Amino acid sequence: MLISKKCQYALRAVFELAKRYCENPLKIAGIAQAQAIPSRFLEVILCEMKKGGFVQSQRGNEGGYSLAVNPEELTVGEVIRFIQGPMGPVSCLIENATESCPLLGECVFLPMWEKVQKTLSSIYDSTTFAELVEQEKRTTMAYAPSYSI
Repeated sequence: MLISKKCQYALRAVFELAKRYCENPLKIAGIAQAQAIPSRFLEVILCEMKKGGFVQSQRGNEGGYSLAVNPEELTVGEVIRFIQGPMGPVSCLIENATESCPLLGECVFLPMWEKVQKTLSSIYDSTTFAELVEQEKRTTMAYAPSYSI
């Protein structure tokens, strides 16, 4: 399953908001610049994410967007499913799939596809945005230059 560009942008926007959780709301331009997301596309994504209860907005001069969910409780899998729908490496594993498999019940690949789906879901569902924020902090500190003499 490929993660769409829209979904990647949504994940990066949520990540940027998670980094600033419990701080002042962020303006779209700030999120877009920090995460290299086109501003116009980001507006649409954030509006959708707001309807889904992931983000909240505040109007006014000090307004912008903030995360509506604690990043320790929000997983990558939740955002992916909200933006893209069910996850699966092949369509026959997704509920209500419109395609019917001509090998239904006899497909030798099905157990493998099921393992792939379970593994992907497990990784996405066990990765929180708080963990990603901490991972970025560790990575940034590991590459911080030292200017001691």
